[in-house]
Amino acid sequence: MTVPLLDAGLPAGVRGGFTTRTTTGPASRGPYAGLNLGDHVGDDPALVAAHRDALRRSVGADALVVPQQVHGADVVEVVSPPARPPVADALFTRVPGIALGVVVADCVPVLLADADAGLVGVAHAGRPGLVAGVVPALVAALRAAGATGLRAALGPSICGGCYEVPQQMSDDVAVRVPAARAATRWGTPAVDVPAGVLAQLADLGVPARRVDRCTAEHDDLYSYRRDGTTGRSGAVVVLT
Repeated sequence: MTVPLLDAGLPAGVRGGFTTRTTTGPASRGPYAGLNLGDHVGDDPALVAAHRDALRRSVGADALVVPQQVHGADVVEVVSPPARPPVADALFTRVPGIALGVVVADCVPVLLADADAGLVGVAHAGRPGLVAGVVPALVAALRAAGATGLRAALGPSICGGCYEVPQQMSDDVAVRVPAARAATRWGTPAVDVPAGVLAQLADLGVPARRVDRCTAEHDDLYSYRRDGTTGRSGAVVVLT
């Protein structure tokens, strides 16, 4: 089984990218159809484990660490493969061969790398994580560990034109992250999470690129907003 990855434009010495539902091996079925990486959504655990192992092998890693995501801003340094998934929404490592991943179905997956410093990180940024500052927290942790030349890549996520929310929620997010204020294509209040993440990174002086594909608009991507019960795509990064 091979796992095609959307290009993240990572520097030399770093490997990774973003998955879609596409796989060349055994696929999940029903609402999870494709390369489901989510182990908490009701899919066959054996298939999910096989998909994650295929992702690990596709980036040439010795281990893959995916946290138990809780929509917070905690950051965990991974120094060896843990016995249990860390409870966090951001991970970083300086150990070559340990791949770090997050899973998403509308939230923004963020990869960070400083190849010269030998540091990589990954974050899961939904609306709560954006407001909590999970990406700035990861940037701060990486810089405290010695990063001086970070670069970021954002994977597919729901766009502001599709992420409808109540007016009060839109206002509350905009108070914390003004760049995230948005309206749907039909004119109702919305939140633009990727725009908010990009603004946070710009404020921190971290250059970033984005795979500009809306999960709700593309059937080859999982979307909780569109489908309800569904699988999860992934983001992965590893020092080679």
